[in-house]
Amino acid sequence: MAHFYLIVSQQEPNRYPYFKHVYANETMEVILDRRLAERRERQARPASERRRTDRRSRNVSDALKQYGWVLARGR
Repeated sequence: MAHFYLIVSQQEPNRYPYFKHVYANETMEVILDRRLAERRERQARPASERRRTDRRSRNVSDALKQYGWVLARGR
C-alpha cells in the first residue's frame, strides 16, 4: 500500500491543524516542513559515491512556496 506525505509550508502554519484533522490516516501523514535551508550545495558526486541516484526524486520547495502545501509519495 502506498504511503503519502502532505507537507505544509512553514509560511502557512494555520493550514496544518486543518489538514491533519481532515486528511491524516494510516496511509497519509501530515507534516509541517521543518527544513531551514538546503542541507548542502549540489556539487559533482565523488567517484566513490554509493548511491546511484539522488534520494529526493522531486524538489518540493517551489510547490511549497507557491501553494503552501504539497503532496509527496513515500517509499
